[in-house]
Amino acid sequence: QVLLVESGGGLVQAGDSLKLACATSGRTFSEYNLVLGWFRQAPGKEREYVSAVRKLGGRTKYAPSVKGRFTVSRDRANNTFYLQMNDLTPADTAMYYCAASPRADLPVDPLAYDYWGRGTQVTVSS
Repeated sequence: QVLLVESGGGLVQAGDSLKLACATSGRTFSEYNLVLGWFRQAPGKEREYVSAVRKLGGRTKYAPSVKGRFTVSRDRANNTFYLQMNDLTPADTAMYYCAASPRADLPVDPLAYDYWGRGTQVTVSS
């Protein structure tokens, strides 16, 4: 079992920055080389892949819409993952979720992720 808890969302203005955190726990997470992914979902839209990072090795991957603005990182000592979001726009407004996958190839399909947090809301005003 892997437990994921997101935090750090909020209401900001266009051009501002936010840093989301995903605290992880559970025996499965400690034992396996999981990938931690970030997804987002705006009202009326499908869940969208944002970024992913390997727990071991730290390899990362980004969606084209956020590449150059968002940075994913991990703090292995604290089992916490982060999503630094810079130069936010209203198009980034969504509920942001972290998720864990046992696949090592940094999957973009939400179906590849077995464990999900409950999300943290990010709202960017113009």
